[in-house]
Amino acid sequence: MPEPAVIPDPIADSEPAVHERHSRLPSIGRLRAAGARSPRGAAIGWTRAAVAGVLAAATVLGVGHLVAALIDPASSPFFVLGATMVDHTPHQLKDAAIRRFGSHDKQALFASMAAVMVLGAVVAGVLERRRPLGSVLLVALGGVVVVAALQRPTAGAWFAVPAVAGVVAGVAVLRVLVAGRPSFRRPETGVSRRRFLVSAASVGALALGAAALGQTLATRLRDVTADRARFLLPRPVRTAPAVTARVAPSVPGLTSFVTPNDRFYRVDTALQLPALTSGDWRLRIHGMVDRPVEFDFDRLRLRSAVESLMTLTCVSNEVGGELAGTARWLGYPLADLLAEAGPHPDADLLLSRSVDGFTAGTPLSAVTDGRDALLAVGMNGEPLPVAHGYPARLIVPGLYGYVSATKWVVDLEVTRFDRARAYWTQRGWSDRGPIKTASRIDVPAAFTTVDAGEVIVAGVAWAQHRGIASVELQVDDGPWQPAELAAEYSTDTWRQWVWRWQASTGTHTVRVRAVDGTGALQEEARTTPFPNGATGWHNRVITVR
Repeated sequence: MPEPAVIPDPIADSEPAVHERHSRLPSIGRLRAAGARSPRGAAIGWTRAAVAGVLAAATVLGVGHLVAALIDPASSPFFVLGATMVDHTPHQLKDAAIRRFGSHDKQALFASMAAVMVLGAVVAGVLERRRPLGSVLLVALGGVVVVAALQRPTAGAWFAVPAVAGVVAGVAVLRVLVAGRPSFRRPETGVSRRRFLVSAASVGALALGAAALGQTLATRLRDVTADRARFLLPRPVRTAPAVTARVAPSVPGLTSFVTPNDRFYRVDTALQLPALTSGDWRLRIHGMVDRPVEFDFDRLRLRSAVESLMTLTCVSNEVGGELAGTARWLGYPLADLLAEAGPHPDADLLLSRSVDGFTAGTPLSAVTDGRDALLAVGMNGEPLPVAHGYPARLIVPGLYGYVSATKWVVDLEVTRFDRARAYWTQRGWSDRGPIKTASRIDVPAAFTTVDAGEVIVAGVAWAQHRGIASVELQVDDGPWQPAELAAEYSTDTWRQWVWRWQASTGTHTVRVRAVDGTGALQEEARTTPFPNGATGWHNRVITVR
């Protein structure tokens, strides 16, 4: 008889298959060890994601800085972003930063930029946890940097390369740290903690190494420090007279008549000091001229140099501020250089341009009216410090620096005010920029306590190219009393003054005001620097015991 048919047991037959499927699933322990949430794809923790984002952003900046060193340091993504922020910062914020940080405003900008970048990087890392949205964000931000780089004044198409290279490297790092590999395909398991730490440490070291190497290359390829050390100052045919005790009285705490180079104020738009050697420097004079000319240092040295002591003032200086300084400048008369080009009689503007693209508009009459307007190459007996314009800058007494004191100058265009606008005038500042009369109390210091009796009050006053005729002081609401003026060095420098006050006990407010060489009294009303310089009488609150 045939054997009876075997009826399959569906439950029994299915057990091997069920067991096989379960054996392929990761255990709970393995899931936890890998940091995964489900077998369909792992997602690292929030903290690790944030760290991954920060390291990816650091890679963008480090690699971009390295590539920029081979192209142009100004194309570094970090400096592109910083320069763009400076260009678009409202004048109220700029004035507040200068008022709060003075010459350290750039360090404050770098710190704020770093904070914003870290925040954006954290967001990118967190977005990358389950989908590559963080990578999309990095690419989008990289596109913004590329557009900003291509809009820099000296940019060429190659300015986009550092940002592109940095973003490619940054996205790869983000994918490796979050997903374990640079592709956009989600892995089956997450990245172990140990592997993440090793990868993160390696990426951090590479990012820092790239940035450091980029800085080193930029310095060595354009060794301005060594070039400055070899620079020979011209022998002036006219030297500046010595500063005597009659000009600079000896009063403890009174501002030094000549400002040392390392204490001279610095306010400019350059986040990275331009690397321009004397051998590469050229000055082109063109525009509304009979014959365009170009100077290099070989040609300049055939001309006569002069030395002049002049006080410079920043338009951002507040009442009583310290953004003013006097130095011994050595250079070549601008009027002589322009005469060689032959400006047209209807031209009224000299538009100067820095190697980094900054522009300033100087009234042509201020350069040709006989004042000591210079193409300066020396400052206080040494070549210009790099931070103050090496190898050449403009100095025009009587005008605020924003319209006259272009550093690292390479181009002079003779034109008209109705045809061209400079960097700051495009942002609402006045186009002429004559310096306003100002006076300042240096001693005693604010809110100090002194003994009753004779108290020495001293300070400085300036009205470049007009000079200071008198200085007066007032205690509380009492009568104005004349101060003793030091001898005038020239109308292009500040003037020091001293007043002997018979102080009585109590808390007093001491005010100062000046009269310029034309007889005009310093303006009393307090105004902010924008758009053409601050006005107001400086005062100090002093307690007498």
